Amino acid sequence: MLITLKEAAEKIKAANKILITAHVQPDGDAIGSTLALMQMLQSLGKPAQIFIDDTVRKNLHALPHFEEIRRPVDGEKFDADLMIVLDTSIDRLGNVRKLTDAPILNIDHHVTNSGEGVELYVEKKAAATCEIVFKLARELNATITPDIATCLYTGLATDTGFFQFSNTRAETLAVASELIRCGVSPHFISEQLESKSLAEVRGLSAALNSLKMFYGDKVAGMILDHATAKTFDSTEGFIDEIRVIETVDVAFLITEKAPNFCRVSMRSKGVDVSKIAARLGGGGHIRAAGCTLKTTLDEAEKILVAAIGNAIRN
Repeated sequence: MLITLKEAAEKIKAANKILITAHVQPDGDAIGSTLALMQMLQSLGKPAQIFIDDTVRKNLHALPHFEEIRRPVDGEKFDADLMIVLDTSIDRLGNVRKLTDAPILNIDHHVTNSGEGVELYVEKKAAATCEIVFKLARELNATITPDIATCLYTGLATDTGFFQFSNTRAETLAVASELIRCGVSPHFISEQLESKSLAEVRGLSAALNSLKMFYGDKVAGMILDHATAKTFDSTEGFIDEIRVIETVDVAFLITEKAPNFCRVSMRSKGVDVSKIAARLGGGGHIRAAGCTLKTTLDEAEKILVAAIGNAIRN
C-alpha cells in the first residue's frame, strides 16, 4: 500500500524498537541510507539496529558507525516492533526476513518496487534512497550531523556516478549542497569510494579479457566464472569500463557466485534495463538494474543476451 512520507514518519515515531535493513549485495546507497537512518533514530532516543545479510565491500567500511552493522545468524531473532526496508523491495533481504515478524515499512526509489504486501513510500524521481532519507530527517525533526551527512552524500554520489548519470536532477544537487553545509568532505568520500585493492586492479584485466560483443556491438558483456570471480575483492565498477564503449547501449556483467547461482548487473544509455531485470526476477533503475539467475553460467548468458535482444528490438 502506498503511503506519504509524512505517514512514514508517523509510523517511525510510533515505533519503540526498529530493525533497519537493505538489499543483499549492498551498494553505497543501501549502506549510506541505513547508517544515516540508524543514527537519526538513535539521536531521537529510539533503539535501532541494522542487519544486512551479505558482505559489504571494503571501500564502504570507513563510513561512520559502519561497525554497528550486523549480519544475521541462523536461528537468530530480533525483538522489534517495526522493520524498515530501504533501497529495495522486500524480496532481496536474504535471511533478515527471518529475524522478526514486525510490520514492514518500505522506503525506496526504484521504479520496479510495487510494494506488494507492505506499506511503501516510493519516490521514483529521487536519485537515491539517501535523497529520501534526507527529506525524512525533516519530517522526524532529526538533526543532520556531519556523520549522517557523510552517509547520505555517499548514497547520492554512488547512485549518480558522482553526479554524472541521467538521474542527477537539480534537486539532487541541492541536497548534496546542503549536505556539504552540514559537514561533508566530498574529497574524503570520493577517495574512499574510488580506492581499489591490487587484486581488483588486476582483476579488471581478467574481466576485460572475457568481454563479448552482441547485436552489432550495441551490447557488451563480461562473463566471470566462479574461479575467476572469487579472486577479486569486488567487481564494483567493472561494468562501467565497458559501458563507455561508443557503440554500446547496454552493458552487462554476469558473475558466477556459486554453482547455478549467477548475479547480473546491467547499465544502459537508452534501453530501460529495469524492465529486463523485472522479467528475470530482479529490479532496479531505468539505466541501472540487476537480477539473480539460478542456473549455469552458460545458460545465464543465453537467457540474458536473449532478453536484452528482445528489449532492443522492441
